[in-house]
Amino acid sequence: MLAPIYNALPVVKQPAGEVTLKKKLMWSAIALLLFFIMGNVTLIGITPDITDYLQGLQTILASNIGTLISAGISPIVLASIILQLLVGGKLINIDLSDPVGKAKFQGVQKLFAIVLCFFEGIVYTASGMLQPLPGMFIFVALQIALGSLILLYLDEVVSKYGIGSGIGLFIAGGVSGAFFWQVFRPPIISGVSPDLATGGTLMQFFNSLGTGMMLPALIVVLPIIIAIVIFLIIVFAEGMHVNIPITMGRRGTGGRFPVKLLYVSNIPVILAVALFANLRLWGLALANVPILGGIMNIVAFYTTSPFNLLGNFIVQVSGEGINGIIFMAPELFHAFVYMVILIVACVVFGKFWVQMGGQGPDAVAEQLQRSGMYIPGFRRDKRIIQSILERYIPPITIMGSIFVALLAGFGDMALGTVASGTGILLTVGIIYRLYEELAREQMMTTHPLLKRFFG
Repeated sequence: MLAPIYNALPVVKQPAGEVTLKKKLMWSAIALLLFFIMGNVTLIGITPDITDYLQGLQTILASNIGTLISAGISPIVLASIILQLLVGGKLINIDLSDPVGKAKFQGVQKLFAIVLCFFEGIVYTASGMLQPLPGMFIFVALQIALGSLILLYLDEVVSKYGIGSGIGLFIAGGVSGAFFWQVFRPPIISGVSPDLATGGTLMQFFNSLGTGMMLPALIVVLPIIIAIVIFLIIVFAEGMHVNIPITMGRRGTGGRFPVKLLYVSNIPVILAVALFANLRLWGLALANVPILGGIMNIVAFYTTSPFNLLGNFIVQVSGEGINGIIFMAPELFHAFVYMVILIVACVVFGKFWVQMGGQGPDAVAEQLQRSGMYIPGFRRDKRIIQSILERYIPPITIMGSIFVALLAGFGDMALGTVASGTGILLTVGIIYRLYEELAREQMMTTHPLLKRFFG
């Protein structure tokens, strides 16, 4: 029923030939530059009063409230989440392993994302997050929708002509910019808020040292230390993998097929956090609806990370001892519930993503067999390869999803205003993936046979 509609949508055409690495870097850089420009173009027709209801999530959603990218990538990711749930629950019968079925899914997802761009433009304006001037409501909503539509097509450009995905590129750019600004921001004295006047985290650290009080100085610099630790953990985890021996060709040339701990990368966290952000947005929009508004507010509360929990906990315990722990009990319970919900959501999305992205045991077995690869010591049968892969891929998918959920959740609670654990996790993972793709591009250039497998 929807095919005539999504087939009529504008599309970024496939490249006529092979895109060189130089052109891929150029298109990715152009898309990132346009993203930063849009993040500095203020919406026309709004008052300066902006409610930062999505504090801590803007960089993860590649958004900047009050600009053209107020909604960011939220509509795009939300469309993917809802369709994954519908397909996973068999409410929509689409075979994602079939190229025709996958094309249908992508077409419906794009159509749904466009609808959500306009829907969220209205919600952002009507919820009170943005205050339009009299008579400017529709115009402001259309500007927000337009910004997300541009990001949608920029993502398509990067996917076909650039490196990686536009969504990942925008998240990494937004998080990196926000992190360096928070850490190295110079003090600005005249006509600004007290937070800006004190400068960035490093400046606050040196000011605290000047007072001779070590605990405040430690609490100020603690987020930077934790950010570095999270960075090192992610880089180390990227190298953890299980090697499955494979043989290629008639002569039986040996090799290995690595199944990494972070097999699903950071995709589950992106989907989970985008879902939580939309729940908060819907909670704001439905705040005045009896019963439903109350339920949505409770859901929104427990799907919101208690930011800077670690710093507050250290202050309370150092000053009050056991009474400080009792005082922090409600926030600790909030943190526990949030972590449980985040882990469950990441596991669910991780399993869906493996199937949708063609990374499940059946899809990988098909790729290996098509490339002339097989498991040594076993018959050259796709079912044999699939049965061996099923010993590793599903458990590692679950373990990897839990790992990234724990890392992102703890980081959110420990990094405070410097950044978010989710943002650091996503940025490091995205940059690592870009590095891997660049290395793969170079390998396929020097070894054309590898294109048979990766293609």
